[in-house]
Amino acid sequence: MEIILVRHGEPGWVENGRTVQDPGLTPLGTAQARAVAARLAALDGIDEILTSPAKRAQQTAEPLERTIAKTALTVADLVEIRIPWDDTPSHVVEQAFREARHRPLDEWWDGVEGGESFRDFHVRITEAFEALLRHRGVRQLPQRHLWHDDGSHQRIVVFAHGGTNAVILGHLLGLDPTPWEWERFVSNHGAIIRLRTTPLAGEHVMSLWEANGVSHLSKAYLTR
Repeated sequence: MEIILVRHGEPGWVENGRTVQDPGLTPLGTAQARAVAARLAALDGIDEILTSPAKRAQQTAEPLERTIAKTALTVADLVEIRIPWDDTPSHVVEQAFREARHRPLDEWWDGVEGGESFRDFHVRITEAFEALLRHRGVRQLPQRHLWHDDGSHQRIVVFAHGGTNAVILGHLLGLDPTPWEWERFVSNHGAIIRLRTTPLAGEHVMSLWEANGVSHLSKAYLTR
């Protein structure tokens, strides 16, 4: 199996100085989404498109859906970590993020006050993604780094988020989790991560073929 994780395009997080909980894409984000579609449509076939329910992920998937005439399956649990900051003054959010970066490790795991903890986020994402893979013939074995692949040779594309994709990547590679996965595995808007199951040790391992792939994005399109 080949798994392609795509981070959404640039979202419009702020309107009139206040944050938007579920923003759509900016014009630049829409252009990034078209570039993603052009690159992925050039591959030799895509079996399935999956997407987070967030508008920014759905809108990033739309150009590829139109190009290859496939409808994406929305997976609710692939949404980014939940932080209830809708309609909050943007300067308040920026200050909160700046202060949060200096917290001790134990406090990082607790997440932002009133939001989803990183512990719960990690469990939600990994359990949801393992369930998706099991239904498609790929499952993790008791040996931490080994996976069974029934040989279906599917290629799936997942449109999600920086945090979501980073948690998935770390989990598939068998790495111990951290509460700042998006800083360990940095992705630009519209960037691509590619993994494949590779036969090894009598079963399969997850092989990383590409991380933060941005060859389809011009310099003007590189945003975080």
